[in-house]
Amino acid sequence: MRTLVAGAAGSIGSVVTAGLTASGHEVVALDLLPPPAANALPWYTLDCADPDAVAALFAEEQFDAVVHLAGIPHEADYPSSFSSHVSTTAALLDAMVAHRVDRIVYASSNHAVGRTPRAELPGGLLTVEARPRPDTFYGAAKVAAEGLLSLYADRHRIDAVACRIGSFLDEPTSIRALSTWLSPADAVRMVTAGLTAPAPGFAVIYGISANSRGWWDLEPGRALGYHPQDDAESYADQVDQVGAAPNDAADAAHVGGPYAGPDLVAPAFPTD
Repeated sequence: MRTLVAGAAGSIGSVVTAGLTASGHEVVALDLLPPPAANALPWYTLDCADPDAVAALFAEEQFDAVVHLAGIPHEADYPSSFSSHVSTTAALLDAMVAHRVDRIVYASSNHAVGRTPRAELPGGLLTVEARPRPDTFYGAAKVAAEGLLSLYADRHRIDAVACRIGSFLDEPTSIRALSTWLSPADAVRMVTAGLTAPAPGFAVIYGISANSRGWWDLEPGRALGYHPQDDAESYADQVDQVGAAPNDAADAAHVGGPYAGPDLVAPAFPTD
């Protein structure tokens, strides 16, 4: 499968690019940053939010699928957040429609439902049917991008898998991450499942490892072939050795952890 990976230079992008290449995918990389020195892949340095640049790339290269991992990986102001996550998704989807590419795997986020109180989870489990409750502009932009994927899936029969990623880390380093961790190996498994699942239509899955303390419903992912194999519990002893952190209780109050707290509250259009 010839796959465009947008955001290939990022922390998850570099891992996924290497993993897909190792498993036989023909990867073409795209990022705002130039390729690393050791890169051997076709690499395009451009802004996914620029529809003309994206269209030119699709006119030059042929793809079977897109993995969209590009975007600011943290909270930013309202215009930057929506340009980074929504405009990039729209530009890629338009190019896909024009060139008959019918599969996209998107890096959404747990922050799309981050304001969901943990105490309100039925049976302690967050399902993909839970209503969107973004905790930040970052989370709201992810919700909007998921909406675009759903729209294009219905209008153009694109298969679109939105992966609501938890805490992508080499290893968990906090109490919250023992529930939200996504290991590098499971990230590759997750994207591979999204690329190869038969006719998923529009689907949302949680991008989390098989954590014993997890509060995420992993069954929708498993139904698409995502079978996480790692468990953050294997790091519990070293996390516990650090001791309780002052923000552990606040982090546990909402699904989005600290993103749901007061520190990131800001107006969409600040006044001087």
